[in-house]
Parts: sequence; C-alpha cells; structure tokens
Amino acid sequence: MPHADSSFVPEEIKTKQDFYEHVEMGIVALTEGQTYWVSNLANASALLYHSYLGSPQLYGMREDGEPVVNWTGFYIHPPELASSRESPVTAPLLLGPFNGRPACQQIIPRAGKGVCADAFVNGETVLVADVHEYPGHIACDGMTNSEIVVPLLNKVGQVVGVLDLDSTVKGTFTEEDRIGLERIARHLAI
Repeated sequence: MPHADSSFVPEEIKTKQDFYEHVEMGIVALTEGQTYWVSNLANASALLYHSYLGSPQLYGMREDGEPVVNWTGFYIHPPELASSRESPVTAPLLLGPFNGRPACQQIIPRAGKGVCADAFVNGETVLVADVHEYPGHIACDGMTNSEIVVPLLNKVGQVVGVLDLDSTVKGTFTEEDRIGLERIARHLAI
C-alpha cells in the first residue's frame, strides 16, 4: 500500500475513538523501523492533517471551504540545545514538521506565554475551547479558534517538545481527542 493511503479514513469510522485508533495504526506503520525523529514527526503531522481533512463525519471542512483542523505540527526543544548550558526555560521551542499555514518560528517556553509554552513547561496536555479567552495565546493564524497541545516526552520522561493542533471552530477538541493524541504522542516518544 502506498504510504499516502494511510491517511484515508474509511466512511464507517464514526467515533473519535475509532478515528484515533485508525490514525495511531497508520502512524505505527509509518514509523516502524525508523528512529530519525524528523522523519517520524513529518509523517505523523502529515498523517494527522490529512486524516482530519478526510474525515468529514468528524472534522472535515467548514461550509466556507476552510478545514476544521487547520494546523497539525510540532514544536521541538532541539537536542543540541537540551544538552547545552542554555536552560529549558530560556532555550526556545523551534518549529518542527507541520502541515498547515506558515507558523511561528520559535516559542519561548515560559508559563503564561501561550498554549504550547504552558503544555511544555507543565508537562501536561492543554485543551483550549476558545483561544481568544486563553491568557497569553499566540495567534500564528488568525483563523484559529480552538487548540490542543500535547507534550512529547523522551525515553527518560523529559518534555522535549509538543504536538500542537489548531482548529477554525471553537470547541473542536474534546477529552476524546486528548486521549487519542496522548496515545499518539507516547508512541512518537518511543
């Protein structure tokens, strides 16, 4: 099967739980045997993005043609900075592999400096129903209305980056999304 086919979501998938099980299987297949993190995160962001687009029963497109999930990607605390003298508090999170419109190049990981920064600093998923009400939200894309950010942990449990997803619709992401995306993030950390 061509790799791109892994992003097709069968019509019979009608629940978020089934959606994330399907996506996780695709990510596992695409990353099997590959240890280079850039390749794995690139395929994961592409698979997520196109799976959301290809799932009109759950996400898909808005009536005006804009995607509901308009950005999927990663911000990474680069390994070369993690081993330097620069502390994780001052070393920026750098834009990693993503799909969607161009994004912020770096984020300073300090509490209160955005959704990605808070997820990174606290090591916990941040689920935001309305980004316009979130203190310190960084607006990379003015069309974004909701967001979920999941921390990425390395093998020893240190936060090394985040998985970030944006939506053009308020309240898109739920606890079901959090559970599914945290499972995917755990796989990518391995």
